[in-house]
Amino acid sequence: MTDPDPAALVECRNLSFGYGDRRILDDVSFTVSRGKVTALMGASGGGKTTVLRLIGGQVRARQGQLAFDGQEIGTLNQAGLYGVRRRMGMLFQFGALFTDLSVFDNVAFPLREHTDLPPALVRDIVLMKLNAVGLRGARDLMPAQISGGMARRVALARAIALDPDLIMYDEPFAGLDPISLGTAAQLIRRLNDTLGITSIVVSHDLEETFGIADQVIVLANGKVAAQGTPEEVRASRDPLVDQFVHARPDGPVAFHYPGPTVAHDFGGGFE
Repeated sequence: MTDPDPAALVECRNLSFGYGDRRILDDVSFTVSRGKVTALMGASGGGKTTVLRLIGGQVRARQGQLAFDGQEIGTLNQAGLYGVRRRMGMLFQFGALFTDLSVFDNVAFPLREHTDLPPALVRDIVLMKLNAVGLRGARDLMPAQISGGMARRVALARAIALDPDLIMYDEPFAGLDPISLGTAAQLIRRLNDTLGITSIVVSHDLEETFGIADQVIVLANGKVAAQGTPEEVRASRDPLVDQFVHARPDGPVAFHYPGPTVAHDFGGGFE
């Protein structure tokens, strides 16, 4: 990528991607600033999770460029891609813990898989990561023995086990009760600031996400509909962004799915 922005950890320039004939992203450009929390938001099917897959190299863009710390993801060979991925952490929706491993072993997994650290040091790192999310005391429990909110925190401890530069969160608040949701949101913000990392949060939970984000990017119809601080996005005059931010049931995203007129289906008495 020419002339990389030193303030940006992730740069997306004129990116296009689709599945078959369906275009998901169309000439999209944005940057993710180092050390900041960036929220990716928008209606379902807008391409948010696809952006995470593109950053992680799970899929390749059809056109445009996507770079991580100046390295263009689409041009990396397998070894280069694996090297970049080791600098990324991922919190999957609902945690995706290994059900047959204990809490301790779930967090230890990436350390055992990607490093040659001695067991004593792995133990200390795992306990520190669990302590950071408030679950050091749950080390010996199995995933079936903890709540959904606790499972999400264990998954977060696993995501930070290798001290990544970037953590990507795919719907981290889905299905959580208000207490667990607030805890998860504050953990994302606190860990981002304490560890000096960069975070990308894909979420539909507007209030919690706006409360922790430095930058918000709203994707719609394959484009960037709005980007800026939470306050700037709230004040957007774009009809679609206004509908999304204020949860209006009708607008550019229509309540009724396109179809025949009421008169056509039920007769002229409805005209």
